Amino acid sequence: MSNLRTGGQILVDQLKIHGVDLAFCVPGESYLAVLDALYDAREQIKLITCRMEAGAANMAAAYGKLTGRPGICFVTRGPGATHASVGLHTAFQDSTPMILFIGQVARDQMEREAFQEIDYRRMLGPLTKWVAEIPSADRIPEFVSRAFHTAVAGRPGPVALALPEDMLTERAEARDSRRYARVEAAPRAEDLARLSEILASAERPLAILGGGGWTAKACEEIRRLLEVWNLPAVTSFRGKDRLDNRHPLYAGEMGIGIDPKLNARIGQADVLVAIGPRLGEMTTNGYTRLTPPVPEQRLVHVYPGAEELNRVYQAELAIPSGIEAFAKAAVAMKPPAVIRWREWAKAARSDYETFIRPVAAPGAVNPSEIFAWLNERLPDDAIVTNGAGNFAGWLHRFYVHRQFGTQLGPTSGAMGYGLPAAIAAKAAQPERVVVAVTGDGDFLMTGQELATAAQFKLAVVVLVFNNGMYGTIRMHQEREYPGRTIATELVNPDFAALARANHCWAAAVRKTAEFAPAFEEALASGKPALIEIITDPEAITPTATLAGIRKAAQSKH
Repeated sequence: MSNLRTGGQILVDQLKIHGVDLAFCVPGESYLAVLDALYDAREQIKLITCRMEAGAANMAAAYGKLTGRPGICFVTRGPGATHASVGLHTAFQDSTPMILFIGQVARDQMEREAFQEIDYRRMLGPLTKWVAEIPSADRIPEFVSRAFHTAVAGRPGPVALALPEDMLTERAEARDSRRYARVEAAPRAEDLARLSEILASAERPLAILGGGGWTAKACEEIRRLLEVWNLPAVTSFRGKDRLDNRHPLYAGEMGIGIDPKLNARIGQADVLVAIGPRLGEMTTNGYTRLTPPVPEQRLVHVYPGAEELNRVYQAELAIPSGIEAFAKAAVAMKPPAVIRWREWAKAARSDYETFIRPVAAPGAVNPSEIFAWLNERLPDDAIVTNGAGNFAGWLHRFYVHRQFGTQLGPTSGAMGYGLPAAIAAKAAQPERVVVAVTGDGDFLMTGQELATAAQFKLAVVVLVFNNGMYGTIRMHQEREYPGRTIATELVNPDFAALARANHCWAAAVRKTAEFAPAFEEALASGKPALIEIITDPEAITPTATLAGIRKAAQSKH
């Protein structure tokens, strides 16, 4: 029996085999054969058409982060791929599984700088785990299978596959692959024995949770491990959902704007057990909270990719293991009869509870009170997304995450992630409440995707904190070059009117008390909704004003 199919049909058949049910795209003539095959598969694979490739790629990255399955994105050659590259970079730094399929020029036109031609292996190599160009239609199953396996194995991450246009239209016999299976390393018995010894000898231990490759089951097992050992835990930058923030052993986030008491506590710890995080620049505050190459604290580092272990920090014990495999094995470790750090753990928790209490803020809107209200209003499984900017500091400090899979934020610090991430989350899990937290500059990086939310009836709620500037950069300018600000002021549109023009519900909030009723109306509308929250430019962080930063900097100069 003949199995003759076009390359486009073979590719889409592989997506179905690998369990793809949702994909994001901006259509392009370079992969029309794939779009035609997706027409026949439209009952199995929902295709979300986006307004720019950056939005589509960010959606795929967010889907991968939320589900643990590779997010799928299709873009056309040249400009499409360059726009989408930001999503690859975010997925790479977030250790998120994702596959970007890129249309490519026909094979007989390559190496001539044909229309929109790029060598993606050279362009995207540093942004991905693997980049390849599929040479012939009969090898599509092989390449797609490798892409799925590579995206989820070890440290998860993005893969890019280029699709020559004529390859997609040629007919070939191709043997289908089987569905991908995750390959995960597990800890050795001697690793766990050594870990048990190190912990048992500790006086002031601290666990650090974060990174990619987590599952709800892994979170549950790690919670049990922490409880058995009474081990206080912090989370890495934008990894707060690895442990219920209400848990008595949760002690805060090692991110930007860290509680000074927590920062000091990390320095005072004698044992750090890092489970999953890379221990990158943001988590370590420029590699200062731990001193490379050998930290002062005894370091145990558990990480799914062996190549990352001992890369910056030489651990006393490095354990190459998937998070779920480690959690399942480690929870069986027996703690010592006497645990010496109970007061240490209580003090860490007490400091965290103090740190997340609302604070005073300049102006009529207090973001800390807004997030305190959302803590009470949102269900435990609500998904909160964000892009990049100082507005996110209020979210990360004052919002309490209660379940795994409720925080979607770019550890790469990429602007424009919040809205696409929210759309992807709502498309993947429409029964959940999804809130995007954005800034004015951040929102307009991908604000056109409001039209995507409206088109596909994805009722996300978008909060736009509007202070009329690129606030993070203004803050750094005032600190380094006080009074000499340039290029950071913004003249913004009427965000509520912009949202209404995109068939969304919208409102503007100028006082803290106006937020709660506006949010209730937004949820009740059943439509994509946007709330513009006009904030005082002086409310730059929960602990500083622009005027205060400027004055302190001028006194130094």
